[in-house]
Amino acid sequence: MATYNLLRESSVHIVHNGSRYLIKTTPEVSFSQTFAEDAYEVKTLHDQTKMFQGTSITKANPANFSFAVHLTQEKDETIVKSLLTDYDTTNGEQLLKSFDLYIVTRESTFKLEGCVITQGEFNLAKGSPLILTVSGNAQKLSRVGNASFSLPGSLVSASSTRTPTLSLLDVEVGSVDVPNLVTTTLQVQNNIDWTPYETLQNSLSVTNASNAMYPTTYTLGDRVVSGNITQYITSDNSATFQSFNTSETIGIKTIVNGSTFLNANLAGCMFTKRSSVTEIYTQTIDFRLVTSPANLGTIITY
Repeated sequence: MATYNLLRESSVHIVHNGSRYLIKTTPEVSFSQTFAEDAYEVKTLHDQTKMFQGTSITKANPANFSFAVHLTQEKDETIVKSLLTDYDTTNGEQLLKSFDLYIVTRESTFKLEGCVITQGEFNLAKGSPLILTVSGNAQKLSRVGNASFSLPGSLVSASSTRTPTLSLLDVEVGSVDVPNLVTTTLQVQNNIDWTPYETLQNSLSVTNASNAMYPTTYTLGDRVVSGNITQYITSDNSATFQSFNTSETIGIKTIVNGSTFLNANLAGCMFTKRSSVTEIYTQTIDFRLVTSPANLGTIITY
C-alpha cells in the first residue's frame, strides 16, 4: 500500500552555518519549483501541417517557499527573525543570510537549498498569538531521500515547552501613544534579483532535471519596512485627522508579562493617514521606513 506525504505529519528544519533548527510551524507550509519552457515554431514553408509548437526545457525558475511560526515566550524561533532581518557580510557584501530548508514526512525528505527570505509579516492583531509569516526563494528543490534521510548540521536543543504569546500591544507615533488602537501590521520586504544563469554552452548538455540549469546567485536590490496602524476616530484623535509626516519615529511593542517582547523602534518614517467610514469611523496610518539602518536586526528585536 502506498505511503502518502501528509502536511500535518511533516517537520520543518532550518540548516544554517552548520546548525540545525527544528521549527514548529503552523499548518501553512508550502514549497514548489517550476521549470521554464521555451516554445518554438516547427511549421515550415514546406510543411504547413505542423500546427503545434515544439519545446525546449533547460532551466528551472527559482523555487518558492512559505511558512509561519508562533513567536513563543521561549524564543526558539529567533533564527527565523534573524534570517529575515540580518545581513550576511562574510564576503564583504550586504546580502541576506542564506540557509537550507528540509521538510520531512513519513515517506520523503525534501530539500530547498540556498534559501533566502524575501518577505516577512508580523501578525500583531490584538488578542491573537504573535505569528511571523515568511516567504522566499531558493535555488533548487529536490527529494533527497526517504524519511530516514540523515539531516546535516548539529541539532540545536529546543525548549521542552512552546508558549504562545497573547501580548499587549503598545504603539507610538512620535513618542505619543496611539489611542483607540484597532490593529497594527509590520512587514519586511527584501527585493532580490537572480543573476542570469542560462548559457548556450550549458543548455546543450541538459537532458533532464538532474542536469538542468538552476539559479545560483542574486543581488539585493532594496529593502522595505512598512506597515499600518488603524485606530478609531474619536474626540481623542480627531484633531490629527487626514495628516501626513515625512520624518517621524514609530515604535511598535508587544508586552508579555510586563516586559517588552517584540520591539520595533523605527526612527525616520514617513506616514500618511486615510479614513474609512463604517459603523465606527476609523483612520489608518500607513508608514514606511525611509532611513537606512546599518543593521535592521538591531531595530527590530525579539
